[in-house]
Amino acid sequence: MKILQVIPYFVPAWSYGGPVPAVYNLSKELVKKGHEVTVYTTDALEAKNRIREAEEIIDGIDVRRFKNLSDTIAYNHNIFLSPGIIPEVKKRLKSFDIIHLHEYRTIQNIIVHRYAMKYGIPYVLQAHGSVPRVMAKKRLKQLYDNLWGYKLLRDALRVIALTETEAEQYKSMGVTEDKIEIIPSAIDLSEFENLPERGEFRRKYGLNCDQKVILYLARIHKIKGPGLLVKAFAGLAKELDTAMLVIVGPDDGYLPSLKELIKEQDIEEKVLFTGPLYGKKKLEAYVDADVYVLPSVYETFPLAVLEAFACGTPVIVTDRCGIADMVNCQAGVVVSYDKDQLSNAMLRILSDDEKRREFAEKGKLLVREKFNWQKIAEQAEHIYLGCLSSRY
Repeated sequence: MKILQVIPYFVPAWSYGGPVPAVYNLSKELVKKGHEVTVYTTDALEAKNRIREAEEIIDGIDVRRFKNLSDTIAYNHNIFLSPGIIPEVKKRLKSFDIIHLHEYRTIQNIIVHRYAMKYGIPYVLQAHGSVPRVMAKKRLKQLYDNLWGYKLLRDALRVIALTETEAEQYKSMGVTEDKIEIIPSAIDLSEFENLPERGEFRRKYGLNCDQKVILYLARIHKIKGPGLLVKAFAGLAKELDTAMLVIVGPDDGYLPSLKELIKEQDIEEKVLFTGPLYGKKKLEAYVDADVYVLPSVYETFPLAVLEAFACGTPVIVTDRCGIADMVNCQAGVVVSYDKDQLSNAMLRILSDDEKRREFAEKGKLLVREKFNWQKIAEQAEHIYLGCLSSRY
């Protein structure tokens, strides 16, 4: 098959979160299975940086990037204006067998949808948790849905949900159950075969072996819950003097507020900011952490939780996390979105070496059995073929 993947950001734009490695790993596996995969994306990288290569081959994937009119608008407002995609879509879209649209409220999806309908090219849509109108820009999201979003969902031959919760979100938007396929995300297990030695991260950042390291590794955005974590940690620090909070990730607009909150809680000496870490440096942070905490306000399928599992790091998430049922009592702890519950959970897990070892082993086993990209690519391939057969 000739497969087109459409996403506003692609490798190496890791700062845009989970959809980037998800589309990259899916595409890489589809290439291994003999398919021709092309990615239409933009040159988005960071707030003030672009990716220079307009076209390149990455692990057999034909990547075509279209220039954003503004780096700032793209990074700060998640609006990707790339008019150069229009003539490319007009010219080449008919050459593809199937289209996979990623994310939901994007201008790229509007453009590709129009010509997919014009040329009769089937497409599937995968929102990656972006359907609910939560947090900021609710009115703009409603406007997008009224003008384009409902049409995108209606005309898709299939929509892909990461969890049962996301499937219900599609249904609330009018998608019928027969169009919904549930495929979880995954991680590239080969990246975790040779983990760094424990202690590397601590040595680099001046942390001793006796300190209890609580790791937050995600975008620094309000929706991820770092504010709740800081408040919970302030309570924990009074009970456990050796506790240290390590915050890893790119600023997504919330960093100044978070630093002010840390100052108000008078815990500045117990909080370490590293900025974003990738590759081996990110693995060092996971390996040296005593617990990974992601207290999200809303979360569909955080890949960081799977990465923590693969590194043998116990996990704490809130019950608002889409994979809370998988975490609970298997490889970590689930709490309500409450600072006291979170603080108590961190204290319990940091005080119980045996439980941490148990969670570590269960997490490693779980991620290897259920969340690898070979299985995910097979499921995606099956969906694509089903769309093609129903087309004729």
